[in-house]
Amino acid sequence: MSFLYSPLEQFEIFPIFSFGISLTNQFLNLSFLVFGITFGYFFLVQPKTYSLYIIPHNWQLVLENIYLLVLKMVSTNIKGPKGERFFPLVFSIFFTVSTMNLIGLIPYSFTVTSHLVITLTLSLSIFIGMNIIAVKTHQLKVFSLFLPAGTSLGLAFLLVPVELISYFFKPLSLAIRLFCNMMAGHTLLKVFAGFAWSLSSGSGIVMLLQIIPLLILVPLYGLELGVALIQAFVFSLLTCIYLNDAVNLH
Repeated sequence: MSFLYSPLEQFEIFPIFSFGISLTNQFLNLSFLVFGITFGYFFLVQPKTYSLYIIPHNWQLVLENIYLLVLKMVSTNIKGPKGERFFPLVFSIFFTVSTMNLIGLIPYSFTVTSHLVITLTLSLSIFIGMNIIAVKTHQLKVFSLFLPAGTSLGLAFLLVPVELISYFFKPLSLAIRLFCNMMAGHTLLKVFAGFAWSLSSGSGIVMLLQIIPLLILVPLYGLELGVALIQAFVFSLLTCIYLNDAVNLH
């Protein structure tokens, strides 16, 4: 029962099946995410027409509210008529990240976004795509991102390196923010759960004291649920801001 005394062991990647190649718990959760989203779509739509219901049920109302939330986020933060074309991308990012975060809250599951390699891969993909869009749209004018108009020559030597460093640190900060928040929250949950389990093995007053960490776990779990959704929102919001810089050179 070593997992009770090691809160970080829940983030360990280990093989589940091995037949020539090893299928890990991380791969299993990512596969569950893909199949869950795919079959979730067929659950929401009408069987024959594959369209949404005219009179929506509860799950369709949730999806519509998420749709409106992301649409407002995109229209507010990506200026101009070209902004709405990025809505499918931002909606997919929000839905994917929030689903990965929420799956990690299921007991004995695996939190994919608690690994920097996953969040960094996602943020780097967005960053590379953003630069391709910027170069394709503005060509050589894209370098104006690093030197605002009206900057003096003397200040440029100081400002350009600072802007370059901050620009190329965007994907790293985006990845670390999501990774740290998910890892810290899940570690804290495991610490209190392990503490309650340790107290339950005692007797008398010691066993009764397990009620304290259990009572703390309830609001803490609710807080972590909110963090999972907020971090998906923040990740999508920052993606919109970075795309706005690429499209409008602001």
